[in-house]
Amino acid sequence: MKTKKNEEKKKLQPFEIGELDQYLFGQGTHYEIYKKLGAHRVKMNGKEGVYFAVWAPHAKRVSVIGEFNEWDFDADYMERQDPIGIYTCFVSGVKEGDMYKFCIETQHGKRLFKADPFANYAELRPGTASRVTDISHFKWGDAVWMTARETWDNKTNPMSIYEVHPGSWMRHPGREDEGFYTYREFAHAIADYVKKMGYTHVELMGMAEHPYDGSWGYQVTGYYAPTSRYGTPEDFAYMIDYLHKNKIGVILDWVPAHFPRDAHGLADFDGTPTFEYADPKKGEHPDWGTKIFDYGKPEVQNFLIANALFWIEHYHVDGLRVDAVASMLYLDYGKQDGQWVANKYGGNENLEAIAFFRHLNSVVLGRNRGSVMIAEESTAWPKVTGDPEDDGLGFSLKWNMGWMHDFTEYMKLDPLFRKNAHYMMTFSMEYAYSENYILVLSHDEVVHLKCSMINKMPGLGFDKFANLKAGYAFMIGHPGKKLLFMGQDFAQLREWSEERELDWYLLAEQPHQQMQNWVQDLLHLYRKNKALYELDTDEKGFDWINKDDIFRSIFSFVRHSKDGKKNLLFVCNFTPMERPDYRVGVPKRKQYKLILNSDDAKYGGSGEERPQIYKAVSGECDGQKYSFEYPLPAYGVAVFEY
Repeated sequence: MKTKKNEEKKKLQPFEIGELDQYLFGQGTHYEIYKKLGAHRVKMNGKEGVYFAVWAPHAKRVSVIGEFNEWDFDADYMERQDPIGIYTCFVSGVKEGDMYKFCIETQHGKRLFKADPFANYAELRPGTASRVTDISHFKWGDAVWMTARETWDNKTNPMSIYEVHPGSWMRHPGREDEGFYTYREFAHAIADYVKKMGYTHVELMGMAEHPYDGSWGYQVTGYYAPTSRYGTPEDFAYMIDYLHKNKIGVILDWVPAHFPRDAHGLADFDGTPTFEYADPKKGEHPDWGTKIFDYGKPEVQNFLIANALFWIEHYHVDGLRVDAVASMLYLDYGKQDGQWVANKYGGNENLEAIAFFRHLNSVVLGRNRGSVMIAEESTAWPKVTGDPEDDGLGFSLKWNMGWMHDFTEYMKLDPLFRKNAHYMMTFSMEYAYSENYILVLSHDEVVHLKCSMINKMPGLGFDKFANLKAGYAFMIGHPGKKLLFMGQDFAQLREWSEERELDWYLLAEQPHQQMQNWVQDLLHLYRKNKALYELDTDEKGFDWINKDDIFRSIFSFVRHSKDGKKNLLFVCNFTPMERPDYRVGVPKRKQYKLILNSDDAKYGGSGEERPQIYKAVSGECDGQKYSFEYPLPAYGVAVFEY
């Protein structure tokens, strides 16, 4: 006979896996599954310990091994919870920081030693164990930022992103280890730099745990663990909190496209393709040697969507830049004939990945107003930032890879030949409003023998620097949010390497300091002038004055504000030819105030005195009714307010 006391004993504790948890996980909609799976410090039957839970549906047996049981795979076997194969157990006496793994016995009797897919902390590489930690106690102090974020709109607010690899941004010299800054040290140093320069956001590369430094964080083994290279999860939270207190947004690179084959990672997790597609033609990237997530499996979708929510909701991150979106959308991405399988309609689109993106973006953005999901998508896939209800993928923003390619190819050219490639600087305006774009000069453009930004420029000495200054000004004036990789704002000479810090010593040399002055003033100009951001996605925000000045390689255009006040006129000369008799057409008979002049001495110019105010006079020029004269220097840039 059952007693009331016995019935109460069988009631599940809040942290235990129940039938509803399994149902929701099996449907792909348990958005906080990370609070149940993994390792959680709890009290059970009066004893302190850890509740372990892992999904291993095809395992024969699973045990948890660690420092607390001397890595004995017979000490703590886990109980299988059907119907979807989650294994659980409570182990008393496990302490904060204890290392552990799951020992998975396959149907063929082989033992696999796997790190916890939901671990919140990991052993410092080259170690591969997970660590027990409690991430629930951090006291956040960024309430003002989080409240303001709810009304932030990526379409109408300024967004200039500083892309950073924390391990190589700045290092402590002379230390026996790598000299990495801790999360806390980095927070203070990067906040000072970002505020000085005028960026609005930092985008951090390689934050999720990964075994190999050379992967830059794009070969993830611990999706729920900030890398231990720079400190603890609490240190990571401190960094986010500190940046928010300094009014700096934080974006993380996020990698749902693939994962490595490392023995302790997700690959063949329970002895079978658990997280990846079973068919190697769908489940492997031949070029990268990595596994592809099975986006048709609800539990895998859940793993990834909950992970996105984990970073944004638990760690207060403001957005995710989703890596390698194109590789997910196309079944034949990076594959030859015979290496891929068509979809049910015979096409090369991954229908499951499309559905995954719509689900992901709807949930993340629906639950977190003001956060952003950014697609690194390199093709002409339609409606990447369109609404899922209108056949879009639902992203907030998309990297403008077309602009990046055309811009860098144009800037590499000897100015003598630029007249034959003039369209490369104007073509982007033909599609500028088809998506919500970010203009990017990312880490990918300054590695693998592509040269740093300054060394892409033609010429020598002054010409190189003047070229790049003109290019950066054009970028700031062009519609779209902005992203610049670290080091390029002071003209880093060498290509980037994760093995060393940036060449900060270059700032002792005038040309590099002058470049930094220029970029700093461009960024502050961008933030202070609504004309440069509030109509980014509206054709009313931009007008060419002259886009066809082919033989002089001069571009002139206007950025408009919503209220028609403080509009900005940009004039950019991309040749070493001075134009002392230059005249620019303007739309209104007003006074035009010079607010940025690349010929200023602090930017490396001649320092020649120039009037601040230019009065437009009647007379057709550049198809406009009015015009004024402005002597345009070699590679000269001038920005006027009216």
